[in-house]
Amino acid sequence: MDTDVPCHYTSRVNPTHSNPPPAIDREEFAAAAADLLDLVRHLSGPHGCPWDREQTSKSLSPYLVEEAHEIGEAIARGDRAATREELGDLLFLVVFLAVTVEREDGSKPAEVIRRIITKMIARHPHVFGERRDLDAQGVLRQWEEGKQREAGHGSLLGRSPERLPALLQAYRVQEKAASVGFDWQDVEGVLAKVREEIEEAERAIRTGQEERVAEEIGDLLFAAVNLARFVKLDPEAHLLLAVGKFRRRFDRVLELLREQGRSPQEVGMPELDRLWEAVKREEEAGKGEARGR
Repeated sequence: MDTDVPCHYTSRVNPTHSNPPPAIDREEFAAAAADLLDLVRHLSGPHGCPWDREQTSKSLSPYLVEEAHEIGEAIARGDRAATREELGDLLFLVVFLAVTVEREDGSKPAEVIRRIITKMIARHPHVFGERRDLDAQGVLRQWEEGKQREAGHGSLLGRSPERLPALLQAYRVQEKAASVGFDWQDVEGVLAKVREEIEEAERAIRTGQEERVAEEIGDLLFAAVNLARFVKLDPEAHLLLAVGKFRRRFDRVLELLREQGRSPQEVGMPELDRLWEAVKREEEAGKGEARGR
């Protein structure tokens, strides 16, 4: 195994226990992974696809972000079939990117895999090295402290990728802080903080001070993300689902108005609100029928 990967955990890993036992589906997975590599190499090769041959690591990067978000949305919807499909898309793209990087700088895909295996073993000294009784929070704390030492950052919070959405940046910062005990004891504390931030936003709005309003709105959003983190939900994916739900309901309201020969501008907010509630009841009734089948 590649031992050139720098890691501050290495001294705590027992070499005699540094290899996990073979997985029962090892051969099946290896064969499928090899077939995928064969496909990617052919598509990006001289007799493959012209578009694939033209790709670079930079041109593929946006697709990687897109596929990761699509998996997150599928998981948030609870759509298992879509999750499997999107995971396959991401696996294909990861192998495609590995082959592309090899073409650019000579780093072989197998080397990429070996390096991550080495790093993951080194980052689990409680499994492959010193046996320590750690709960999930203790493991997270050990993980974040190790990353901090490896990266040389003075802060446990480290740095977030610039392209990471703000909701996910907030989630990860809160998660890292929680790993060292800076967290609420129960969800009631988180809910109380959300209510506190709502009240502070209300007071700021009444003052009419734009900068203070903006600051308090940011704090409110941060608290809402913290609530999602505490109950182990992806805020980005579920906000996207909420946007989709709003679009669907709003379009249905407009459809009902068109059937009546009216427009949103002429009916006013009270009638729009009544139709909105009617659409919500319509959706709930449809869900009830679906569950009863």
